[in-house]
Amino acid sequence: MSTRPDPTRRQVSRQQLYRRRRIAAAIVLVLTLGIVSVAIYLPTAAAAELPDAAPTVETPAFAPAAPVAAAFPGYGRGAIGAVGFDGVLASAGDQGQFPIASITKVITALVVLSAKPLADGEAGPDITFTDADVDIYYDVLAQNGSLEPVREGLVLSQRQVMETMLIPSANNYAESLAVWAFGSVDAYLTAANAWLTEHGLTDTVVVDTNGLSPGDLSTPANLVALGQLALADPVIASIVRTPTAQEPYIGEIDNTNKLLGISGVDGIKTGTTDEAGACLLFSTDVVVGSQSVTVVGVILGADSHPELNDGVLALLESVTPGFHEVTLTTAGQQYAAYSTLWGESSTAVTTEARTALVYGDETVTAAVVAAPVEAAAAGTQVGTVTFTVGDETIDVPLTLAASIDAPDFWWRVSNPPWTR
Repeated sequence: MSTRPDPTRRQVSRQQLYRRRRIAAAIVLVLTLGIVSVAIYLPTAAAAELPDAAPTVETPAFAPAAPVAAAFPGYGRGAIGAVGFDGVLASAGDQGQFPIASITKVITALVVLSAKPLADGEAGPDITFTDADVDIYYDVLAQNGSLEPVREGLVLSQRQVMETMLIPSANNYAESLAVWAFGSVDAYLTAANAWLTEHGLTDTVVVDTNGLSPGDLSTPANLVALGQLALADPVIASIVRTPTAQEPYIGEIDNTNKLLGISGVDGIKTGTTDEAGACLLFSTDVVVGSQSVTVVGVILGADSHPELNDGVLALLESVTPGFHEVTLTTAGQQYAAYSTLWGESSTAVTTEARTALVYGDETVTAAVVAAPVEAAAAGTQVGTVTFTVGDETIDVPLTLAASIDAPDFWWRVSNPPWTR
């Protein structure tokens, strides 16, 4: 009996073989695609842009201090301010123009120095007095103005003449100085009123060199600004705080400002006429924490200088405690925090301590700006905290306290870009 292959079995074997080849091909394709996908994904995921860490900002708040009740006297008019503070801090009475008497001599000193500058401690050029200066002496005497003796041929330095004008308030020396510097009183007045306009003292006008005329006018606010300008000149500042001096021919001269050295008063100029009453443009330095502030004030129109001096001292006693030092920030103080998806964290901190001098209930605010960070080294500037104190702004940089490192390769590939 013969044996032949079973056709049915052969046919099944071919179908199985075909199916196996298709499965194998599919497996190869899947593996190939997988390998290709991995080859593409890994570098893509590793190089994909990382999400920035947005800062959580912390903005401090400052509680305002109590307002200051400035104890101005019940007479006259006045204002008080301080170097570094805009305008006046407080005022009382009519703030319009008013005669300023011998405070006018402060303007004369500043205008003369603008034309004939002196360095601190410098005597300056010699001034030789003539018969015209003797005539000025007798004119002032006829007006019952304060004066100091003069004679033809007297030679004094520019500094000595300025001392004689400002310390004992010699009206004749004010006029002689102005004529020496500008050639005539009229030329001086042209220069002086131009100087006043140039320096923003537009409510002030002078019609003579010494304040004997009631036409020499100013406002309390302008006089506070004038006092600050005077103290900024080292020559004038040193003269007006001098209690007494010795001058050739004239002898000893005493300062008309009897408050010098009391409660820290170190200037600036008295004034007295029938129209102006007793006047004082005054200054004092106040130590506040680690800083010092120069207070400048004026009172016009008192009945007498003893009354005026009492009023000035009471005003200073009420005002000076109103200055206080505010700690804006300490070095290393935190203003923002960062946290990344891959577990890094840091803070934005100030690199320096800053304080501010504040008067009364002046408002202090802070504004924090911090940028998003992906990865950065410690010390990288990431923002700014801006403090506003009145009209002044103070910017302090913010830097990272610790590094924010980029994630490793494993985090990058295990966190697909589309899930970050």
